[in-house]
Amino acid sequence: MNRIRRMLGRGCCSTHRLGALCVLLALGGCNDKGEPAAAAAPVVEVTTVSLQPVREWDLFNGRLSAVDAVDLRPRVSGYVERIAFREGDEVQKGQTLFVIDPRPYREALASAQARLARARAAVRLATEQDRRGQALVKQAALSREEGDIRSATLAQGVADVNAAVAEVATAQLNLDFTQVRAPFSGRVGRAMLTLGNLAQADQSVLTRIVSQDPMYVYFDADEQSLLRYIEQTGAGRRPGVANTVRVGLANDIGTFPLTGTVDFLDNQVDPATGTIRVRAVLANPERKLTAGLFARVRLEGASETRALLIDDRAVLTDQDRKYVYVVGDNNQALRKDVTLGRQLDGRRVISSGLAAGDRVVLNGAQKIYFSGMAVEPRENPAPDRQASAASPKPQLAQ
Repeated sequence: MNRIRRMLGRGCCSTHRLGALCVLLALGGCNDKGEPAAAAAPVVEVTTVSLQPVREWDLFNGRLSAVDAVDLRPRVSGYVERIAFREGDEVQKGQTLFVIDPRPYREALASAQARLARARAAVRLATEQDRRGQALVKQAALSREEGDIRSATLAQGVADVNAAVAEVATAQLNLDFTQVRAPFSGRVGRAMLTLGNLAQADQSVLTRIVSQDPMYVYFDADEQSLLRYIEQTGAGRRPGVANTVRVGLANDIGTFPLTGTVDFLDNQVDPATGTIRVRAVLANPERKLTAGLFARVRLEGASETRALLIDDRAVLTDQDRKYVYVVGDNNQALRKDVTLGRQLDGRRVISSGLAAGDRVVLNGAQKIYFSGMAVEPRENPAPDRQASAASPKPQLAQ
């Protein structure tokens, strides 16, 4: 080795220098005694897996919907005289929203009331004539035929009064309908018709109202989940509050801050999609929820169990197989094929392939070139908290 260095230092010919350099590079991994230098074992981060409490959840996608929603239409025709609300505001049940010109209907009511008064006056006259006629018939001073005519006239007058009463009620109802009121409390949209426009009875849409509290969230559960729930219920493995759901909106990244309960399950599975429609109810006292919003729904599955959990970063892929590296005796990294279960907040349930107490390589697996390679493990404690496993395949509710 020293001779080669002297040759390079004396400036010998290029051919000799190149050959000496190659020999020097070839012997660089050897010590002065000619033995290979031992490579340092790579440092890897490991964590010890253990059984942890897990509560199963299924993850679905859904949409928020108002409990009550209506396109507000007038019940009488007329020109819009007044708009009595501010667009986008929350209104109360019975609050006047639109006023249709009431003058024609007010006059129609007065006319109906006049006809009623005339009919009642006619009944009073017919009553007196019938009373006198019956007395004259008893005295043989009036024919029975004439007495029957007077009785029929009285009956007709009573019928006219009843018809007039109905006309007055209808006219009063139409007059009341000129004030279009909110059928329930909720948030009102924009006014579709403005002042002076003609509103056609039962046709023109004036505005739209949607209720605010509570709110519905609709989602579609796949038939595999449905069959699993039925099986769990029959086996008594469903929790006491089986219909609890957790809901997160689009900006709730990784969290589900809202809590609700399932109150409706459709009566059949849609054969086109293989899903069944489910509905849950959410409280909305602070009006943070709006109909039409996208929602992520976690539906509570079986009761709490215990399972092995590892960080998803430790799972490696070899074509269609999943595996991890486990640090065994003599700090050797050994490959173990695993079967994955449900995903949970960046962690994965291991169905098979690992045992409690195994030390799994969490970081640094790229430094391991073969199974059995020596490593220098550094422990990273695993989080010990209750887990909620969620299904990795959500379904979208339209």
